[in-house]
Formats: sequence, structure tokens, C-alpha cells
Amino acid sequence: MMDKNTITGLILIFLIFIGFSIYNNHRLEKIYKSKVVLADSLYEAGDYEKARAEYMYALNLRPNNPEVAIKINDINRLLGNDTMRVSADTVMTQNTQAVPLKSPATPVPDTLTASGIFGSALKGVQDYITLENDLLELKISLKGGRIYSARLKEYTTHDGKPLILFDGDSTVFGFNFFTVDNKPVRTNDLYFSPVSDERHFTADKQPESVSLRLYSDSSRYIMYTYTLAPGKYMVEFKVDFVSISDLVAQNQNTITLDWRMYIPQKEKGRQNEENYTTIKYKYYQDEVDGFRERAGKETEKADIPTRLSWIAFKDQFFSSVLITNDFFQNASLTSNRLVTSPNYIKHFTAEAGVPFNALNPQALELKMYMGPNHFNTLRREGMDLDQLVTLGKNIIRWINQYLIIPIFNWLNKYIGNYGIIILILTIIIKIILFPLTFKSYQSQAKMQVLKPLVDEISKKYPHREDAMKKQQATMELYKRAGINPLGGCLPTLLQFPILFAMFRFFPTSIELRQEAFLWAKDLSTYDSILTLPFTIPIYGNHVSLFTLLMTASTILTMKMSGQTPGQDQPGMKVMMYMMPVMFMLILNNFSAGLTYYYFLANILTYGQNMISKRFINAEEVLARLEENKKKPLKKSRWQQRLEEAAKARGIQYKR
Repeated sequence: MMDKNTITGLILIFLIFIGFSIYNNHRLEKIYKSKVVLADSLYEAGDYEKARAEYMYALNLRPNNPEVAIKINDINRLLGNDTMRVSADTVMTQNTQAVPLKSPATPVPDTLTASGIFGSALKGVQDYITLENDLLELKISLKGGRIYSARLKEYTTHDGKPLILFDGDSTVFGFNFFTVDNKPVRTNDLYFSPVSDERHFTADKQPESVSLRLYSDSSRYIMYTYTLAPGKYMVEFKVDFVSISDLVAQNQNTITLDWRMYIPQKEKGRQNEENYTTIKYKYYQDEVDGFRERAGKETEKADIPTRLSWIAFKDQFFSSVLITNDFFQNASLTSNRLVTSPNYIKHFTAEAGVPFNALNPQALELKMYMGPNHFNTLRREGMDLDQLVTLGKNIIRWINQYLIIPIFNWLNKYIGNYGIIILILTIIIKIILFPLTFKSYQSQAKMQVLKPLVDEISKKYPHREDAMKKQQATMELYKRAGINPLGGCLPTLLQFPILFAMFRFFPTSIELRQEAFLWAKDLSTYDSILTLPFTIPIYGNHVSLFTLLMTASTILTMKMSGQTPGQDQPGMKVMMYMMPVMFMLILNNFSAGLTYYYFLANILTYGQNMISKRFINAEEVLARLEENKKKPLKKSRWQQRLEEAAKARGIQYKR
């Protein structure tokens, strides 16, 4: 039975959890009401753009609110954006617009650019050009001259649909700058003209290019050129400024590259995918940084005043990366979590300063990687792109990069079943560690032999005030038997880096994606043997069998190694069992490959313990104990100092 303190602690934890949920809901309701009040005041004052932004923020906090959706549609009509109809459950986020299902065939005239040098490009016929190779299919839009969508041919979504990294109407990509008459230009809103009449290019034997021009007149234009080679996920992107030096503002030393994207959900486990969907970037000639994974924040922002080499919008298994052959002067990045959207995970924005000489504009040479977060593929591209694969930091990353991945890839050459690969990988790791842990397992086995004697000591000193005497008697028993009680901790300590490395490796290993094993249909996400009609906090609405097996094997291993407290410590015993139960709750939504590995590691640990016990003769351990009882026990210097300190405290107490 649990003691009073344990029960009190559990009740307090439960009350804190409930209290926090109530507080959080109250806080969100308060923010929602304040946003609606602010939006109403802005609407009444005629400031429709800001009012729409506030209404969108409010709808993101409290979806399924038709009143707010109606107000947004009214504002869209007033602003001439009536094509952007929204419903109460439309994807919304602060400072972004609703995602329309289709772009209008004819864009609404933009008063800011209608009188500018590119005014003739405000209207055009929407069309698309396809550029593809054996891995990648790009659809390039004449409006904005941007990549409208990118399909990865070798992959599908969790429900078997084509895997589209991004779809056109949910993205923005273009350059923003000012003309000589101080008019802003946004290339994303303007129509480009294709250089060729051909609408389909296939790079099967050699690289193919698609060129589009944004005309001011017949001799002055901006030209985009996309080049794709066979067998590559990397797209070369070149921007030429032809005879426009007298058209742009002469005081500009940078132009703004505006890149925005809604990240669609592609995997079954939304929680896991959301945890690893973030923005990364590389400092120029320096390290890779970015927003922290698994942060759980609604909104993140970063203003980077220094140079960058690339910016990446990444999710759990795939990335879109914008790379410059020179550098970005600076960048402003935002990430918004789309809690209420059924189709999108997050919304990313990046505004990067691109060096620009207005008097003599030079061509900009960029690259775009649109492909899987596969370690070796990214490493071949260079530029530290392999840092996009989540492998942990410091020693954890070192273990993954130089031990786990090489073994995994070597096994993959000969074995096609990833469940078997994980099994063999686990056995290899255990064999490597076994020489280091064998003596420690033996120490645990000897302690098991002495457990009845330890229990007798506990009965002899049942009271809390006798805790010091009980500890000293137990240590004396171990010392006379020639056992180092700390030696039993070594196997666990040695396995911690490996366990953490696997915690990083499996959830983002694209090799496991959509690979089935036994009842698990996809080792990269949770294995569900039962869907519950309700949701349990933290645990979820399904039952993962590998997680249950991992929990049961953890408890079995604890019992086998003697890590569970004795009968005189019922409260501590309950707390020890709570640890594997907590891990069961947390890991129920994690990769089945991860929980399968932990289950295998526990079973092999149990087997190693059984083997170690065979080398221990219980009679010899007890005989040595009886023999050493006849000899005076030599105290170590540390023990002498400990006893002296205890005596000193006793003297002070008496005084």
C-alpha cells in the first residue's frame, strides 16, 4: 500500500494538472475576447486590414465561430478580395491570410503597383510549366514565376496520396523592392512570360531548364531560370536583372526575398510530425541553428541581423531549403502552429535581405533543395544540410552519426525487413557493451543472493530514525561479501547515451517511414491495436502494443536486477513502478520502431542478467561472507570521515 505522503503527492499533481487546464482555457478565452473587441473597434474606425488580422487571430483561438468568419468575409468584400471566402473552420493564423482553395483567374488590381513600371504584368493568363526528373516533379506557375507545387515521386502520404511538399495557393515566393518612382513591386503578384512555348520538360538524360521573364518592356525584364538535373532533389535557381538599373531605386543595397509556406500534414501521427516541424538556418561560414524542436509554442519569431547561407522549412521527414551561393544579408523568420487546421501543421514565413547593387544589378544564383531528410543524401549535397536530420547534440549525435547509422545502413544492404534490422542492431549494440557490463551484471547477481540478508537488516531497523544504522549495516554486509553496490548502476549509465541516441534516431529516420513489421503498419509512427472512443490526457486515443510490451519488459528487468525497493518501502516501490507507467503514457504516440527497440533492449538485458547469474555460485558468496565475518572489517578513509562527521553532529545535538 502507498503511504500517506505518496498519496498526498499524487493528489497534488492531479489538482495542479486540472488547475492548469482551467487556467489555460480561461486565459485563451480572455485573449479571444480582447482580440474581438480590438477588431470591432478597428472595423468601426475603418482600419480594415488590421481589423481582419485581429479577427483571424481570434478565429484561430476559438474556431467554429460564424460571427467572426462573417466579419472577415465582409472585410474581404470591402477590400476587393471577395474571392477569399472563409468559413468558421478555415485555417487562420496571426498576420496571415486565409488559404483559398483556388487562385482567381484574374487578380484584383493592386493600387500600389498598378502605376509602377511592371503595371502591364498585373494581368495575365494563369498557366503552368512542368519540370521533372526521376525523383521530383515541379509545377511552375506563370503568376509569380514561382514553383507552384513540388511532388516527390518516390513517396506518398500516410493515406496513399501523392506527397506534395507544398501546394501553390498556400505559398508565397518572390522579391519585393522599390522602383525609381518609389512604387513597391512584389513579383509574387505579377505574371511572367515563358521564354519557350513548351510546357513540359523532363530531365531524364541531361539537365533541363525553364526560363520565365517579368517584362517592364521588351528590352527590360527580370528573368527566372530553374534547372533540374537527373537523380537530384536540388534545383538551380538563377535570377537575372536585364537593363533595369534605371528602373529601381538607386539607394537600395538589398532587395527582400519573401518566402511563406503552409506545411501540410503528411504523416498519421500529427503530434510527432508537429514536434519535428520547424525552421532551421545556417549562419554564413558558421554553424546551423533554428527554432527548437518539440518547443510546443504557438508562435515563434527571430530577427537575424547577421549573414545566412541557407534557410530551411522542415518537417518530420522532408524539407524545402533555400540556399544562396553568396549569402543572405539578414532575415526575419516566423513560425505559427495551426492548432485548428485539419490539413496543415504550421505556417512559416521568411523575409531575407539579398545583396543588390542598383547601379549594376548582378545575377542572383540560388538553389532549392526539395526532398527527404535522408542523412546520406543531404550529406552529399554538403553545406551542413545533414544537420536537418534530428540526431541530437554532442555525444548523442556522435553515436548516431558514427555508430548507429553506419551499422543500420550496412544491415540495410543485406536485409529488407526493418523489424529484423532493428533486432540485429540491438543485438550488436548489446554485444559491444557486454564486456563493459559483465562485471556489473555479476555484482547485481551477487546482491540478489544477499537480498534475504538485506531484508533481515530492514526488519531489524524498521524505524526511520534507524535509517543510518540500517545503511551502515547493509554496506558492511556488502563489503564483507566483496560486493561494490555502485557497480550495479554501471550498465544503466552505459546504456543511457545509446537510449537517448535511439530516442533521437527512430522518430525522424526516413528509412522506417511506411515500413511495416508484424502488426505495426508504419514503424515511423505509433502502432495501434485498438482505437479508444475517448482520449486520455498524454496517452491519446489508441493502444500501442509495442509500448505495452516495452512497459512490461521494463518492470520485468527491474525485478530481475533487484532495483525494486523492499517490502518496508511500499511508497518508494509504487514510485519506482510509476516511472515505466509514465514512459508508457508519453511514448504511446511515438515511433513504433523506438518502443520496439526499447522492448528488445529490455529482453536482451534480462537475458544477459540470466547468463551472468550462471557464473555466480551462491554458496561461494555466502561462504566468503561467513569467512570475512571472522575478520576485523577494515574501514576506508571515506567511511572513517563519514563516521567522524556523524559523531560530531551527535555531540553538537547533545549540547
